[in-house]
Amino acid sequence: MRDRNFDDIAEKFARNIYGTTKGQLRQAILWQDLDRLLDAFGSQPLRVLDAGGGEGQTAIKMAQRGHHVTLCDISGEMISRATQVAAEKGVSGNMHFEQCAVQDITQHLESPVDLILFHAVLEWVAAPQEVLQTLWSVLRPGGALSLMFYNANGLLMHNMVAGNFDYVQAGMPKKKRRTLSPDYPREPQQVYGWLEETGWQITGKTGVRVFHDYLREKHQQRDCYETLLALETRYCRQEPYISLGRYIHVTAIKPLVDTRKNDE
Repeated sequence: MRDRNFDDIAEKFARNIYGTTKGQLRQAILWQDLDRLLDAFGSQPLRVLDAGGGEGQTAIKMAQRGHHVTLCDISGEMISRATQVAAEKGVSGNMHFEQCAVQDITQHLESPVDLILFHAVLEWVAAPQEVLQTLWSVLRPGGALSLMFYNANGLLMHNMVAGNFDYVQAGMPKKKRRTLSPDYPREPQQVYGWLEETGWQITGKTGVRVFHDYLREKHQQRDCYETLLALETRYCRQEPYISLGRYIHVTAIKPLVDTRKNDE
């Protein structure tokens, strides 16, 4: 099995993800969490890895705040787009780009990083635990992980609301290979378990788009965006709404001492 490369549909990806209220809301909720995460580090510039960072929307914003960001992506087209935007924004000096799979990033880092961004990638990789172990290996003790993944619960609920009963009963198989529908929607409890088995201590969970995608009147997604954002913000960090988000954002830290050794 090969991990997804978006070279063939980079333009569609940019338009359908970032050019909609889906993308706007995802970024808004994500940055609420990231701002708190950055505050916990203090004011010093951080070494940041954006693993599978695509067009670099989040990475570039990190660079604009003075952090030193390495962005890797398997897609040459995505790297090209990110490089161009970084130059336009005047932050190329704070960024380094590597076209490689996340699994190969250890070959391209000179030292461990302080913060890893791993957003909307886990649902595309065939060997998720291997990738999480790689990320663990390049993060310094005391560093943090920002992981956002496509939620299987949200996919099921979305299809039930739409009345796609036969599709749900069939196990929601992916119909076409080369689409923006993720290959491997993830079960939240399984992801949490993978993180804890690797050694991370989970510090936060946030549902992303806990209401937006379920609205019957789709025009409200744009017409009532500010009200919707306020309500998403109010409820997205409590259950049952976390587990109903189309994505779930998890923050976690790598302990200064590996407590797993003490358990043996």
